[in-house]
Amino acid sequence: MKIYNTLTKQKEEFIPLEEGKVKMYVCGPTVYNLIHIGNARPMIVFDTVRRYMEYKGLEVNYVSNFTDVDDKIIKKAMEEGVESEVISERYIEECKKDMEGLNVKPATTHPLATKEIDGMVDMISTLIKKRHAYPAADGTVYYRTRSFKEYGKLSHKNLDDLQGGNRSLLVSGEEQKEDPLDFVLWKPRKAGEPAWHSPWCDGRPGWHIECSVMSRKYLGEEIDIHAGGEDLVFPHHENEIAQSEAANGKTFARYWMHNAFLNIDNKKMSKSAGNFFTVRDISEKYDLQVLRFFMLSAHYRSPLNFSADLMEAAKNGLERIKTAAEKLRELQAKASDGKLTGQEEASLLEAKEFLVKFETAMDDDFNTADAIAAIFELVKFANTNANEESSKPYVDALLKQLTDMADICGLILETKEEILDEDIEALIQERQDARKAKNFARADEIRNQLLSQGIILEDTREGVKWKRA
Repeated sequence: MKIYNTLTKQKEEFIPLEEGKVKMYVCGPTVYNLIHIGNARPMIVFDTVRRYMEYKGLEVNYVSNFTDVDDKIIKKAMEEGVESEVISERYIEECKKDMEGLNVKPATTHPLATKEIDGMVDMISTLIKKRHAYPAADGTVYYRTRSFKEYGKLSHKNLDDLQGGNRSLLVSGEEQKEDPLDFVLWKPRKAGEPAWHSPWCDGRPGWHIECSVMSRKYLGEEIDIHAGGEDLVFPHHENEIAQSEAANGKTFARYWMHNAFLNIDNKKMSKSAGNFFTVRDISEKYDLQVLRFFMLSAHYRSPLNFSADLMEAAKNGLERIKTAAEKLRELQAKASDGKLTGQEEASLLEAKEFLVKFETAMDDDFNTADAIAAIFELVKFANTNANEESSKPYVDALLKQLTDMADICGLILETKEEILDEDIEALIQERQDARKAKNFARADEIRNQLLSQGIILEDTREGVKWKRA
């Protein structure tokens, strides 16, 4: 199995630190709003990486955090007049619903930044002792960027070039810094903001230190894979390396994986351009399995363009696979329990070649585009070769192979049963009754049940409106 390592800019054979086990950290979202489809790409991509490794018999300890303290969270909390944890807790739950809709497996651990403050204070203290960091007069703690001789090894940037032109590392309070390139590890509290006690001041951590500490706590000082979107390479992941390796005295991560950007109709996604879509927006038009299939239709390191036409093509492509699986299930129900014929045995050997193609594609830096092409070849083969005369063992084997290949990609091939209008109305009434009784857990359960069946609820002043996705 080969992985393209951002650190070395080449594909390398994957050899885990401990045989049979993988320690993998994936940077998760900052939870101040519903996740957008750009957030969804790394979730889907690295969930698929995990699934394939597990299929190959590896035990994956998969850690993906929620950044639950941040300027954007605080700003939204102030706008709503609530505590910042009200915002973060709300959107963590919403994010989990979307992840479930995308069939993204829950991480082994989903740590929260706010629950790991003690570890952050501890690592910052170590960095100060080792002279890699220093506190300023107001209690801000900065990392001495030039103290880490290998700074820039991931992003392949030169410190002198950064100082001369690229100012993306610079933050406020520059006059307190020893060097303009030093970055914040701890910042003093501002009025109305959440804060924690530290030896330097009451305040909160900088963003970069959070992931260094959560990765160390749940995976150890040295890990196999660190992953995220390519926008995190610099400065976030670069800073994580500087902090972790300076504090721990060990290589932080052996392999660095980054997915490319997602564009909308060949333009960068932004709210100002009016082309910003949340996963929830997409769920109102498509089953989220279609979005997952679309994301996997390109190699994860290739820029991906999102458009209505491409989503329709993805919908049709996924439908072809699901229809083939449904046909096999129908044949399975009717087939006799006879033994495999010689011809069927030869046919299954031929079908195994599509699995070989699939695995070859996935072993080559998780090339899901070619892996899906192998699934389509199996679909065509099954449609051509399985019929009413086929034995049950033959149909079983073809269906299992198709289902296994799809499952590695996180694609669910069972077709959802259409829910009747009167059943929807009955569930909506039950939800209303549950809300009146303050049984909000049951109300949320009903909403999620309907969402999983493609029914979108909208609470309005006129009552609850619903529509089919």
